Amino acid sequence: MGHIAVTGLAYAHPGGDPLFEEVTFKVAPGQTAGLVGVNGVGKSTLLRVIAGELQAEAGESGVGGRLARMPQDVGTGDDARTVRELLLVAAPSSLRDAGERMAGAEQALAAGEAPEVAGVALGEAIADWSELGGYELEARWDEACRRVVRAGLDEVGPRPAGTLSGGERKQLVLAALLASDADVLLLDEPDNFLDIPAKRELERALAGTPKTVLLISHDRAVLRAAVGAVVTLEGRGAWTHPGSYATYREAREARQRKLGDALQRWRDEERRLRELVRKFKERAKYSSDWAKKADAMETRWKRFTADGPPPAPVGDRQIKVRLRGGDSARRVLALRHLAIPGLVAPVDDEVHFGERVGLVGPNGSGKSHLLRLLAGEDVAHEGELLVGPRVSPGLFTQLNVRPDLMDRVVLDAVQERTGNREQAMQGLARYDLQTAAHRPYRTLSGGQRARLEVLLLEIEGHNLLLLDEPTDNLDVESCEALEAALEEFEGTVVAVSHDRAFLERLDRFLLVPHAGPVRALPDPRAALEALGA
Repeated sequence: MGHIAVTGLAYAHPGGDPLFEEVTFKVAPGQTAGLVGVNGVGKSTLLRVIAGELQAEAGESGVGGRLARMPQDVGTGDDARTVRELLLVAAPSSLRDAGERMAGAEQALAAGEAPEVAGVALGEAIADWSELGGYELEARWDEACRRVVRAGLDEVGPRPAGTLSGGERKQLVLAALLASDADVLLLDEPDNFLDIPAKRELERALAGTPKTVLLISHDRAVLRAAVGAVVTLEGRGAWTHPGSYATYREAREARQRKLGDALQRWRDEERRLRELVRKFKERAKYSSDWAKKADAMETRWKRFTADGPPPAPVGDRQIKVRLRGGDSARRVLALRHLAIPGLVAPVDDEVHFGERVGLVGPNGSGKSHLLRLLAGEDVAHEGELLVGPRVSPGLFTQLNVRPDLMDRVVLDAVQERTGNREQAMQGLARYDLQTAAHRPYRTLSGGQRARLEVLLLEIEGHNLLLLDEPTDNLDVESCEALEAALEEFEGTVVAVSHDRAFLERLDRFLLVPHAGPVRALPDPRAALEALGA
């Protein structure tokens, strides 16, 4: 059976400082383990090193059995690939090579290349595809397409992948991976963009699979339900909690206490030995009998300190979100038979000052379009949207892709809003973005972009926050900091989310289905029950 073994692994970006070092852990055969750590610590890079896509600086990693990896960016952006080409990402490397050669030869023939060249190449690729089990793989793809997109592979396969929602793309790749012959799966944020029923299905699949799985996730509910061990990438290396994520917080706090106690004991002993060396040397000045004792004590002290102190407790990153908001009219939004043709059925509702309203429903039902419409973007619609006096809407984007920031340096974008360089740096420091201050926005990680968007909303001082999947790219610490800030926020929140821990913080909900009327739901329990049904 498959397994993962990592020993003393270290990696640094070319020309950069070490990203991680001394990383050692194991994932046992058939075990599903979660890989956690703050944004930017190197979790995705570690998966790429294990997969052999990046070369480690030191140490080694080994995988028993066939390996498949799902990258983080599956399901994002305007994917120019076809659905079939997207599914090839989940295929074993030998099949992936044959499939890519088939596609290339077909394109060459369509472009008019000589049949005696492109035709021969196509025939060889088809033969390899058949011999390696490609047609059996296509049968599994067809089953996944019918379940997720409600159409067969022959119909769905040639479509541009960008015509499917991000959740649909992720579900297709996950279904293909879980049904594949891979023994080991490396899954990078597989739950992002999935609606709640799809997340529950993923949890059941991971709990029941015989495969060995290492997954990165920031969704606390997914981690609690799906993993049997938690590998934490932090400090100088990694450590493993051999239990459920439900007991992870207590385990980490206990580990921090032990590290602190061990470090204090080491410091106390080092101080004691150093003081004895001083005393013995002082006495040796007056008695030769003490000279040998002083030398022996100094040797003992040096031997004790040779390896340095034990690791210190890892300092928790403190993200300080200060969403102040401000007063507005009591009626913030009024939806008068508001509809988005082909997506959202007519809805009548009012959002009042101070409410926390969730927009929930399946992937592709139009929730993000509706949120953008509420933000004032040009979304084709019917009916009427009324925005109350003194209402200032601010939109958090789902993919954290801001064309207005793409070519900007981070500090310049923040300073433009604060009007003061020192205040801009202080804001970046509160969001742990100070090291990214002089980098272009386009180079930031997903978590850094998400934190920057929240900072900009804070500086701009909006009193209506329209949040589209705000926790998707945030690590757990940042999610909890945002949730705590929203509790204190003086204003109104309308949010799209599939994060069950986040949804528990909201007051009431609008369920936006694929077909049929929008339904009002009074509380988180009713919303989760409706989504489960």
